[in-house]
Amino acid sequence: MGYEAGMEHFTIATVAEKSPDFRRVLWTGDHTQLVIMTIPPDGEIGEEVHEDIDQILTFVSGVGEAQVAGKKRKVAQGDLVVVPAGTKHNFVNTGPNPLVLYTVYGPPEHADQAVHRTKEEADAAEAAGKDEPPTS
Repeated sequence: MGYEAGMEHFTIATVAEKSPDFRRVLWTGDHTQLVIMTIPPDGEIGEEVHEDIDQILTFVSGVGEAQVAGKKRKVAQGDLVVVPAGTKHNFVNTGPNPLVLYTVYGPPEHADQAVHRTKEEADAAEAAGKDEPPTS
């Protein structure tokens, strides 16, 4: 990647509050990637499987439902969910306010510095091959 060594620091709740985008890549390293997501009321990430990527999601605000490997569980601020590579998953906003979370992918899943304002925009970028992670 060639990123500069040093300290990356994010006050994640503040970043989330200022970033209503569906998906925003905050940092991309050689082995992991930090992404913040805001799921609107009645919205969802969309059922998916990352074959070779582990994902760890931490919920900042709002309430929702985690659907991982055929199991469902409510999630709220302070919860963390691990999705191992190859596991079918989805996260749905079940509350009246945005569901805000940050997620760490290992290795990176999205294009460095990518910003997708809506799920539709994110899906279109992915379909067009414009959301590919950097290659080392």
